[in-house]
Formats: sequence, structure tokens, C-alpha cells
Amino acid sequence: MPLGYTRDLLVMPFDHRGSFLEKLFGIKGRQPTADETKVVASFKEIVYDGFKKALTLGVPKDKSAILVDEQFGEKCLLDAKKNGIAACMPTEKSGQDEFDFEYGKEYGAHIEKFDPALVKVLVRYNTGADAAMNARQAGRLKELSEYLKKHNRKYMFELLVPATDAQLKSVGGDKGRYDLELRPGLMCESIVALQKAGVEPDVWKLEGVEKPEDAKRVADAARAGGRKDVGVIVLGRGESAEKVKEWLKVGAKVPGVIGFAVGRTVFWDALVGFKEKKHDRQAAVDMVAKNYKGFVDLWMEHRK
Repeated sequence: MPLGYTRDLLVMPFDHRGSFLEKLFGIKGRQPTADETKVVASFKEIVYDGFKKALTLGVPKDKSAILVDEQFGEKCLLDAKKNGIAACMPTEKSGQDEFDFEYGKEYGAHIEKFDPALVKVLVRYNTGADAAMNARQAGRLKELSEYLKKHNRKYMFELLVPATDAQLKSVGGDKGRYDLELRPGLMCESIVALQKAGVEPDVWKLEGVEKPEDAKRVADAARAGGRKDVGVIVLGRGESAEKVKEWLKVGAKVPGVIGFAVGRTVFWDALVGFKEKKHDRQAAVDMVAKNYKGFVDLWMEHRK
């Protein structure tokens, strides 16, 4: 059984790497230079400073956390550790269809260096997709699951369930219909398959759903078989603020759904505006703080 995580968990994720490099800086198909790395890191620090400002505005420190990568966020991770801020860090290679470890067999050393509150993976897994790839992924994910349990560490599992061609064709190529009609059931199937493979997350980080009954189905799947202390958090997927608010309002009322991880919806416009010199750094920090606090306030309101 997993260790479990049941208290509210309101995450500011900015562990984006490949998408961050390409969409914000136009860097694609190569690693950034040392100078580019410093610039990217400075943009991540804007998000982190916005998170810290939100704490001064009333966001509860004991319910909040950051999720940031080692490559560009090392300074943020070390500062969080120093100041008692809960930090989560990813272990996956960025931008790959098949999960593998960013640092190969050395992943354990990187985890121990930063001592994160939760260790996160992002995985694309659909029970209707390539069975051999699913099996390879499950093997690596089980290995990490066992390592984390042995070292008494929490496991955050971000599950994305992209449609297969056949699944998308069955709803007339309409991604909105796929999200509404097929994805909730496929999420449940994927959760069950991964559990059977020995993958035991403490927190599932999942795409939002629109119907309360679907949110309950997904949370029930995550907590089935005696896993009553497992929590689910809702990810933002870069959607509009309005769509994310809908998902959070649904999730806040469902037992087992314990929070959210909303990133690009919170920080993207602030960073783009700063890069394009539409506003200064402090204004970008203030925007991040305001947006993050807005989602926290919404969650706490509907949680009641």
C-alpha cells in the first residue's frame, strides 16, 4: 500500500522544461547554452517569488507547495528547503511519449539531494494504446514506487490519457467529446492497470472532469482496494482560467480530491508580458501571486 496523503495540497507547478523552452524562448531540439539556462532559471524564479508573495497575502503555507525541476529550478528548490516550503520535483525526461528517468539510474541521488516533500512523474498511459510501451513504463514506475516506499517518500503521479486514433475517431474527431465521454472511464482503467502493475502513488495528479459523478469515479478508483489515504489533485493542463475554475468547483466537493496543481494558467501571461516588456518583473511577480491566490481562495470557498 502507498503511504498516503490526505490533507489539502495546493500546488504551484512550474516544472515545465521542453514546452517552456520552446514556447517561451524558441529553443527546440537542443539543450540550452549556459547563458540561456541562466535566463530560463530567472523566469522560474519570477514564478517562485510570486508563490512566496501569495503566502504573505494569506495562502496557507501548510497547504501549499511548489513543483519545480532541478535543471532550471535548483535555486528555488534549495530556498524552499531552507525556508520550510513544501517542494515537489519531477523525475521524468521532459517531452517524451514514453516515461523514462531524467537521470537514468542516478535518480535516487538527485532525490536525496533535494529531499522533496513529493517526488513526481508525468506519464502518458492509455490502456488502449501500445501494450508493449505500457508494460515498459509500468516496470520503471513500479521500480520508482518501491524505491520511494523504501525511503519513506511520497509519490505524485501525473497521469495523462491521450486519445488513441481509434478512440478519437469514435467521437468524430472531437477532443471535447473525448474529454467528456471517454476520458473519465479511460482514466479509471489506467489507474487500475497501473495499480495492478505494482505502481502505488500517494497522490494522483489528474486532468479535470466536468461531471461530479465522473470526479467521484476517478477518486474512487484511486482509493480502491484499501487505499483510503490516497489523494487526488486536479491539474490545469494550460486551460483557460474559466475551465480550470469549473474543474476545481467540481473537485472540491468530492471525497478524496484534496487539491490542485495549476501552473501555466497562473503564470504564463505574466512571464510572456515580462519577456515582451509589457510590464516589469515586480508586476509579473504580482500577477502570479494574485492568480495563484485566486485559485486557492476558490478552492477553499468550495471546499467548505
